[in-house]
Amino acid sequence: MPLRGKLPSERELVDLFNVSRITIRHAVRELISQGIVHSQPGKGLYVAEHVGGFELQVLKSFTSTALANGRVPGNRLLEAQVIRAPLEVSRPLFLPSGAEVLVLARLRLLDNVPVVIQTDWLPAAQVPGLADLDWSGGNRSLYAELKDRHHIRPVRGQTTLSARLATADEAEMLGLDLPSAVLTVDQIAFDDRNRPVNMTALVHHPERYPLTLAQADGGELEQY
Repeated sequence: MPLRGKLPSERELVDLFNVSRITIRHAVRELISQGIVHSQPGKGLYVAEHVGGFELQVLKSFTSTALANGRVPGNRLLEAQVIRAPLEVSRPLFLPSGAEVLVLARLRLLDNVPVVIQTDWLPAAQVPGLADLDWSGGNRSLYAELKDRHHIRPVRGQTTLSARLATADEAEMLGLDLPSAVLTVDQIAFDDRNRPVNMTALVHHPERYPLTLAQADGGELEQY
């Protein structure tokens, strides 16, 4: 994690703000959970660099985006299995009702701090063996695996942005207090034959993983 200045010690913070040590410890834990402060064992507390925003691109993975911003990607695997697709999944993927899909759900981390809940659905027939990979590794990229193992490469996509209140499970995973709003991003990527590659649903912590949109000349939003 890129770091800036070192914070005073716990004793110095107590004297500086004239509060109890318990209050300081609670405040520091909250700052760490929000990714604002980073603890280095044996060295102390440091202020993390401010994240101005991550550019929204359908065809760029979370892993590559994190690395491009000097952050350390990671994840906690929530689900990886082949299921019978419900209609709301099979229809956007141009699959017959009840077709098998691989569902891959992960809690994505930046510098070991939860920032996004990501769920991907892929036509199972096109990605045999993908569910058996070790998806608990921090640097495993779905798009890299699709390219290297199955010669599938997305070339275009579409994105829908929205916002809503977090569910209790989402708030717990992302470290949010209820009620809290989350940013939702729904994406579909297509290959060069206009076939759906995957459908993605993302639930963003609005402060830890803010998004930015690039603009082309003339003020028109770029399409990804």
